[in-house]
Amino acid sequence: MKKIFSAALLVVALSSCNTTPKFEVEGCITDAKGKTLYLESSGLNGIQIVDSVKLKDSGTFSFKESKPESPEFYRLRVDDKVINFSIDSTETISFNAPYGEFTTGYNVKGSSNSQKIKELTLKQVALQSSVNNLLTAMRGNHITYPVFEDSLGTLLKDYKDDVKMNYIFNNPQSASAYFALFQKLNDYLIFDPVNSKDDVKCFAAVATSLNHLYPHANRSKNLYNIVIKGMKNTRAPQQQVVELPEEVFSETGLIDINLRDMKGDSRKLTDLKGKVILLDFTVYQTQTGAPHNLMLRELYNKYADQGLEIYQVSLDADEHFWKTSAGNLPWICVRDGNGVYSTNAAVYNIQQVPTYFLINRKNELSAREEDIKDLDSAIKALL
Repeated sequence: MKKIFSAALLVVALSSCNTTPKFEVEGCITDAKGKTLYLESSGLNGIQIVDSVKLKDSGTFSFKESKPESPEFYRLRVDDKVINFSIDSTETISFNAPYGEFTTGYNVKGSSNSQKIKELTLKQVALQSSVNNLLTAMRGNHITYPVFEDSLGTLLKDYKDDVKMNYIFNNPQSASAYFALFQKLNDYLIFDPVNSKDDVKCFAAVATSLNHLYPHANRSKNLYNIVIKGMKNTRAPQQQVVELPEEVFSETGLIDINLRDMKGDSRKLTDLKGKVILLDFTVYQTQTGAPHNLMLRELYNKYADQGLEIYQVSLDADEHFWKTSAGNLPWICVRDGNGVYSTNAAVYNIQQVPTYFLINRKNELSAREEDIKDLDSAIKALL
């Protein structure tokens, strides 16, 4: 009798150890027999595999994991195809997806946040497709770079206005609002928490809500730190008169720039006298950074042997990002650590980035971007 009673106590004890609240992810992936389906966590430290299953004829699957202490993000992955979703309780979420259109053609039930994340994913895919079409048109000389830049700006504004109102400000405490903040275009954040004052407000709205609901969560603390950094970087500068020493003016009246490149060497703009110079002010950590440099590379490849040099001034707040992005560029890349509040940007009256100028072989300022209708032809004329 004592043995039976002890065994009963052991069963009760074991069952009590397995009462940790869990969430469940289930569903069916069609046309994926023999494929491995992974459940992965999308944490602040990167992607980690949580569980996996080899799919059979039916394609059905089920994962059960411990409920996170605060809302967290997960993803299902087959090969390089990914479905993102969020978990904030012990819910059961169901996914049904065809293998061929795994990322965009799935249905989700049991999580309104995960449904919103799907909507955001489809919007981002459509945006990327539109931008790719613009890039193709520019590279094929069907549109000019200024037209590309204006069209890209319109696409981004429309996208961000939609997401701000319908996904971020409409419900800032939601996981889908957090997800929206970190969507990317061409591997750059669509909402810029470092250089855009308006975008910092979006991050701040979500950070405030999460900090109220989950003050001890790592995501809340991390988002708060991002907002503080963004607020400092985009704060309004104090009004001051820019005074330039006489030595910054060359004999032609060109305002000189003397900044360090990635090797730490000082590079003076006026040392390039005798070449046609494209002076470019840019921020690599923006959506326009990559396509802008693509346009410059095509010009450089075409005219460098004829005497063209590019002197590119980065106003990036993140030095490491600049060095990583500029590492393989063949022209002169320097960085102004004062960012958008630099004296160099002020004296050249930089109102937006990218902005470029053409300087002739005599070190004379020839034209500013808004006065150049066809950059290729303008460079060719100076050579």
